Amino acid sequence: MKYLGIDHGNKRIGIAISDELGLLARPLKIIEHVSRQEDAFSVSKIAEELACEVIIVGLPLDSDGQIGPRARTVNRFIDELSELTIIPVISWDETNSTMKTIHASLLRGEKAKKRREAMDDQAAAVILQDYLDNSKPQPTGEPCEKAS
Repeated sequence: MKYLGIDHGNKRIGIAISDELGLLARPLKIIEHVSRQEDAFSVSKIAEELACEVIIVGLPLDSDGQIGPRARTVNRFIDELSELTIIPVISWDETNSTMKTIHASLLRGEKAKKRREAMDDQAAAVILQDYLDNSKPQPTGEPCEKAS
């Protein structure tokens, strides 16, 4: 199952995609914010063209885990997107996704100039990977029964 991940910002929207098995996320692209309706249309078109079966949108909760002004804006985007596509749209807590993206950049040894470039697609990949890692049933370690 292929997933599309979204990091919705005020200026840009980062987009990431998973592999066919829904195990690994990678950055795909960044689109510039135009309007809620046009942004939702662009995202729905990308998801449909790439045959994604689920869209994951990062929800920026406040520091106390509540829905604040930024999350309300993203929820309105999610509502608009849900109206435009039959693909299920799921919100996912994006807490610390930007910090994780910067940390990964530091681990890769990227210079400060590189880190100042738009990393919205990388943040979308962090959000999507977090969803992929935490939303699927984990193996129990119990042996499978043999077929007779």
